[in-house]
Amino acid sequence: MSTLLRTVEFLTLSLWLGSDVFLSFVVAPGAFRVLASRDEAGAVVGYSLTRMHLLGVVCGIVLLLARLLRTRTPASVVTPAALCVLLMIVLTVVSQIAVSPRMAELRVQMGSIQATAAGDPLLEEFGRLHRVSVTLESGVLLAGFVAMYFMVRELVATH
Repeated sequence: MSTLLRTVEFLTLSLWLGSDVFLSFVVAPGAFRVLASRDEAGAVVGYSLTRMHLLGVVCGIVLLLARLLRTRTPASVVTPAALCVLLMIVLTVVSQIAVSPRMAELRVQMGSIQATAAGDPLLEEFGRLHRVSVTLESGVLLAGFVAMYFMVRELVATH
């Protein structure tokens, strides 16, 4: 049972990291390169980001539950690997609850990001929030890579 639960931990973290990398380096750039307008591309990326956030939070919770079941000690959720996963969850929730909805509101208010004049206060705010969103997602990726390192280190230490 321990091997199965440890596998679930690695699988859920890998799925989350893989989805984040795929969205960041394939879906987003591809949407902006292939679709007819930046507004359409933004809609695709926003839709995908929401789904990825949900997937990530579910993966993080499943990982932590598998870890608790495997170790049978609450101390396992305050190890460096688990704390990195908790940080990933927090950053993702902040992005989804505080940043993404405000960006969506601004999109509606502008009508078209592509047609909004440079220097428009709404566009400036959107740009600022986009930078915050990218920073949060970068933090999720970094914390995930560090979590993977600690999980591998834990595995090696037990063998």
